[in-house]
Amino acid sequence: MHRDMTHRSGTKGGIYLYAIAPREGNGSYSFSGIDGQTVYAIADGDVLAIVSDVADERMRPERRHLAAHQQVLRQLMARCTVLPMTFGIIAGGRGAIERILLRNQEAFVEQLRRVADRFEMGLRVTWDAPNIFEYFVNTHAELRAARDRLIGAPRQPAQDDKIELGRMFDRILNEDREACTAKVEKVLSRHCDAIKQNPCRNEREVMNLACLVERRAREEFETGVFAAAHLFDHNFAFDYHGPWAPHNFVEMNLEL
Repeated sequence: MHRDMTHRSGTKGGIYLYAIAPREGNGSYSFSGIDGQTVYAIADGDVLAIVSDVADERMRPERRHLAAHQQVLRQLMARCTVLPMTFGIIAGGRGAIERILLRNQEAFVEQLRRVADRFEMGLRVTWDAPNIFEYFVNTHAELRAARDRLIGAPRQPAQDDKIELGRMFDRILNEDREACTAKVEKVLSRHCDAIKQNPCRNEREVMNLACLVERRAREEFETGVFAAAHLFDHNFAFDYHGPWAPHNFVEMNLEL
C-alpha cells in the first residue's frame, strides 16, 4: 500500500488530527491551523489525514483552539468531503497517523462514501414565550386543571403535589416536542438525506435537529425550513445554521 506525506513533521509534541478526506490533489493547503501551524496531509491508500504540528501532547479546549479547529474544517469543506475528527486528537508522530489510516481505511472509505458532497445543517426550534410553564398552562386544559387543583387552593401546596404537577408538565412538554418534531421532519425529509434528533438543552427548546444535506440542495433545504415554520404560530421561533462538517453523521470508533 502506497504511503506518503506532503510535509515532514519536526515537532517533539505531536501531530494534531483535524479530519479525514479522500485522497485527491496534492494535499497542500494555503491556510493555517492551531497556533498558526501549517496544515498538511498524510496519505495512505485512498484517504488523507489532515493535520498540523503541535508543541504539546495535550490540547486544552481554549476558545482560540476550538475556533482554529473549526476554521480548518470550514476551509476543507470548501474544497472536498471531510470526516471531521473530535477536537483534541493528537498522535505521537507520523507513524501513529499512518497506523490510524491503515487500521481504519475501510471504515474511513465507507463513511466518506456516505457523506460525499454533503454537509450538515442545524435547525433549532424554541418556544418564544416569556414563561414556558404558564404558556403550557394556557394551552393545555389538562395541565391548567391540575395546577388549579393542586396548587391553586388557598392552602400551602404539599411537596407531593408540586412533584405530581412537575411530572405532568414534563410529560406534556415531551409529548408536544415529539408531535412538533414529527411535523417538521415530515417536511424536511424531502429536502435532506438524514435527520438526527439531538437532546434539547433547556425547557424552551422544542427540537435540536442535525440534517445531512447535499451541497446542491442547500437552497431547497432552506425553503423546506420556511415551509415547516409556516405550520406553526408566532409562539415558535425557527433558527437554522450551517453549513457545518457532518459531525452528527460520522460514526467512528478509531482503531489506534
